[in-house]
Order: sequence, then C-alpha cells, then structure tokens
Amino acid sequence: MRRPPTATCSRRKGSVLAALVCAVSVAGASPSGSPAEQLSADHAAYRSFVRDFRAVALRRGIPEALYDRAFRGLAPDPEVIEKSNRQPEFVLPASQYVALVVTDTRVNDGRAKLSELAADLERIEGRYGVDRHVLAAIWGLETLYGKLRGKRNVIRSLSTLAYKGRRAKFGRNQLLAALDILKAGDITVERMTGSWAGAMGHTQFIPTSYKAYAVDFTGDGRRDIWDNPRDALASAANYLRGNGWVPGRPWGHRVVVPEGFDAGLAGKKGERSIREWAKLGLRRAGGGALPHPEERAFLDLPAGVRGPAFLLRRNFRAIMRYNPAHKYALAIGHLSDRLRGEEGALNWPDGIGPIAESERKEMQRLLAGRGYDIGEIDGIIGPKTRAAIRDYQAEKKRRVDGFPRREILELLRADARGGGGKARPD
Repeated sequence: MRRPPTATCSRRKGSVLAALVCAVSVAGASPSGSPAEQLSADHAAYRSFVRDFRAVALRRGIPEALYDRAFRGLAPDPEVIEKSNRQPEFVLPASQYVALVVTDTRVNDGRAKLSELAADLERIEGRYGVDRHVLAAIWGLETLYGKLRGKRNVIRSLSTLAYKGRRAKFGRNQLLAALDILKAGDITVERMTGSWAGAMGHTQFIPTSYKAYAVDFTGDGRRDIWDNPRDALASAANYLRGNGWVPGRPWGHRVVVPEGFDAGLAGKKGERSIREWAKLGLRRAGGGALPHPEERAFLDLPAGVRGPAFLLRRNFRAIMRYNPAHKYALAIGHLSDRLRGEEGALNWPDGIGPIAESERKEMQRLLAGRGYDIGEIDGIIGPKTRAAIRDYQAEKKRRVDGFPRREILELLRADARGGGGKARPD
C-alpha cells in the first residue's frame, strides 16, 4: 500500500537521511523495512536501471564513453520524485497559482527586460510572428528572466524520473534526447543543468523540445538556451509558431459577463465566435472592442461567475502546448497583458491576492526562525515555503492551504513578539 505525502514530511530542519527517507515514502516506497533498507533498495533499483538502459542508449547511437561519463557517480535525486508529485500548477487553485506567479516584481522586471532587449525582441517577433509580451511572460514564469535557470544535473534528474514511478516513460524519452544533445556537442555534461524535470535554460526547454525547436538566433554556431537569452527567446517563439500560434492574434481577453449570465455556456464545448459572445453581453474588461470577431473562442470561469472571466482563443491553445496546465497558460496570458500595461491584479472571490515581496521575505524569515526549512529567503513561495505554511496553519488551527495570507504573516509576527518564534529542538 502506498503512503500518501504527509503535511509534516521533511518540513522541519533535520538530518539528510530523514529527508531522503521522506522523499522515498512520497515516491511510493513500501513502509516495511528499516529506513536504511529502503534507501539501499532504492539505490540498487536505480543502479540496475542505469546498467540496463545503457544497451538502449547504445542502440540509439550514443557512444559508450559518453554514456559512462554522463552517469559516472550519479545516484537518484529524492527531491525530483517529491517535486513531481507536488507541481503547483496542478495542485493549487487558480486564484492561488496566479497570485503567486504574477507579481508586481515579475511585472516590473519583465518591463525592464522588454526595454533592454527591445531590438532583439522586435526581430524575433518579426521572424516568428509571436507577441514579444507573451515570450517575456514565458521567460518570467519559467526562470524569473534567467535568474532561476536550475542547477540540477539534467541526466540525474531525468534518470530519476525514468527508473520508476508514474513519469517513467517521459523520463526515458527525455533522457535519450538529452544524451543525443550531448552527442551533438551542443553542451557539455557538466554544463547541462536545469530543473528537477530536466527543463533547461532561460525558457526551460525539455530535451525533445530543444532538439525540435531550439535555434541559433545570434548566429554564433550554437543553440545556447542556457546562457544566451536571445537564443532562448527565439527558440520559444519557434516552438509556439510550430504549435499553432497565429501571428497578429491575441491569446485571449479578460471579459466581464452580464448579470444573470448562464455559467453553463463556459468551457470548451461552448466555443463560439467572438461576435456571438458579444451578442450574449460579454464585454472586454477595461473597455474597447473585442478584435477579430470572426475568430472562435471559449469562455473560462476559473472561479465561477463571481470571479474573473476569460475568452480564450486559438493562441491560448498554443501556449498550452508549451505547458499543458490550464492555470499556467492563463498566468502567461495575464502576465503578458500586465507587461503590456493593459490591466492590473485580478479580483478573486476567495479574497486571494498577491502580497508584497518584502512581506513574502519577512514571512520566510519568521518561518525559518521557527525551525522550518524554507530554503533561500528570496520572496519566492516555492514548495518548501508552502509546506512550512501548511504546517504552521495546522499548528494554529487555521485553514490549511499553504497560501501566504496576510493573516499568517500577522500570526508569525505575534509569535515572534511573544518570544515563541523559535521551535523547540527535535
């Protein structure tokens, strides 16, 4: 029987062994046997996979020396499995996800990058027909404009996904593609770094996407998405164009629905022309006409009729080819609009809204002071910070959702003033 992830698993700072055991249990290891036996079995299964997969790679044409060098000294990465089971775009409600990723900091930094790379983005937009604001939004969401490109060994991450679990097929396909990239000489083993899922570079291409769509925009003879943002942005544009992007058309629009609107018309099955939606009383948020009235779109109500509403066009589907999570594509569209200066933060019926970067950092400092392992104090509410918030919410008998609400910040401040800021030693 598989053990589900627990709210307290690996949240407080402790031994490396404890963290490894926690990650193994999240991945679905049997609870029987000692922790050391479980870890030993897990490593043995990984080594067996690496040995057996060697024949598969060699049949693919990967040189023996390259394969052996790529896997030398590797062990499975327990955090990869844990992160695979807790992807925020799939586990968070839309209100929380969008509020966490479309922040004033991302908007301001993105506008600065749009200005800095204006000439390059104009050329990219002209060549591929993809809106520069959407490209900047992808860059911002994926790596915070290159600040968080990922430092994990891609071969280790992908082989961890490949040797067992629900994403084994994905991991194996991507692992072979990564080895092909190394064979082609586009990057070295040491410099092939990325995310826990093997996504690489400024715009986080998985290896198969890199092989199919990466371009040498700067003409220096290398498709360098790792260190060259121009190559990375052009590669993202090439990807979107190859996956259905229609030049000169928007991704969608935030709209206002009339009082008493039939929410049953929302969803992909209710797709109809923009002109028909206008006849039903939908109007563009902020005013102005809805362009290209002949184009078809579907209505999305991610939080019901009382929440924000969106008409999603064909180019929204192209964004979803980049990442199949609906909330991700919605965040890209909304961030691109804000980068363009069209609209501000969304109003969600559950009261969710972004909090300032300084407040997010303060919350992380206070949680760390209570003994929680939140990683770096950077204002980014990632998996460790959300896990710590969930545990703290449970401790305070509040609704447990892992969202950095101001109420939680006030409770942390009160605890710190009252001398209760430090957790008792384990």
